[in-house]
Amino acid sequence: MIPRKKILAVVGARPQFIKHAPLSKALEKDFLLKSVHTGQHYDDNMSRIFFDELKIQKPDFQLKDIGKSHAEQTGNMLISLERIFQQEQPDAVLVYGDTNSTLSAALAAVKLHIQVIHIEAGLRSFNIQMPEEVNRIMTDHVSSILFCPSEVAQQNLFAENIRRNVFICGDVMKDMLRLTLPYTRRLFQEKKYYFATIHRPYNTDAKDRMLEILNTFNALPYPVLFPIHPRTTKLLAGFGVQLEQFKNISFIEPVGYFESLSYQYYCEAIITDSGGVQKEAYWLEKKCITIRPETEWVETLTNHCNTLLFDSLSELASKLQEIPTYFDPGLYGTGDASNEISEQLKNCLC
Repeated sequence: MIPRKKILAVVGARPQFIKHAPLSKALEKDFLLKSVHTGQHYDDNMSRIFFDELKIQKPDFQLKDIGKSHAEQTGNMLISLERIFQQEQPDAVLVYGDTNSTLSAALAAVKLHIQVIHIEAGLRSFNIQMPEEVNRIMTDHVSSILFCPSEVAQQNLFAENIRRNVFICGDVMKDMLRLTLPYTRRLFQEKKYYFATIHRPYNTDAKDRMLEILNTFNALPYPVLFPIHPRTTKLLAGFGVQLEQFKNISFIEPVGYFESLSYQYYCEAIITDSGGVQKEAYWLEKKCITIRPETEWVETLTNHCNTLLFDSLSELASKLQEIPTYFDPGLYGTGDASNEISEQLKNCLC
């Protein structure tokens, strides 16, 4: 009997847990799958809760004290992951998305001549000031097998002369949403409300910018439900901002995946600077306003489904009134990306 190929998956941030849940179940049928949790999201509500909710097998390895700055995180994870890869000798290392965990794992693997599988390859915001853009570009260029969520992502890779083992598979987050949707339920007492997630440094790290966002939310016609990231809470406290002054905003602790989808499912519209939430909004057919100057999920911008808004926040209320004309039900696949990836890997690795 031919031994199964070993894949070592590296996760560390909220969206990666969600992506790993359906894919891990698909891969476990044909591969020996192990996982490393880098600890990049160390708060219980931002990491452990996802393993509990999504029924993901607990990680085989857990990194600790990786640091706070980009350099500290990348360097410390690179050292620790190299040791694990040398110990485990996997046939391939699987990484998701564009975080520091993604880049560290890809670099550690390729330097040990281990194949790198990149899920969500080919995305580009074309804003090199974003750490995520640097991470995804570098990861794509050292990866051996690349799975793209769309034709646009594939064409981005072709434009950078990355052509070997590049596959369009759809988005594994859509797999998870399809499985979870029947379990959504109303959790917020307000009949009409907006759901908001804001966490990117260019929106949270300057007091004036954060106050502009909060004051804009406070003036909207419906209440705003805002699960607030632990880092943002700390920043606001440091700015001396009293959350109680914003009567139209309900600040809540970070929520798990099922709660987040439930809040989105019943809201009027979504305001975010998250990549994953833009997609969830689209699949739930909710109007989305993205508080960013650009997006890597460019396909969502058609038909007023998703609108970029960054400099002119005073237009937020009017932009929320723009009604989407059409949501493509096939955008980013059919919700079966995990099985497609598993089947393709059987051809590439076995």
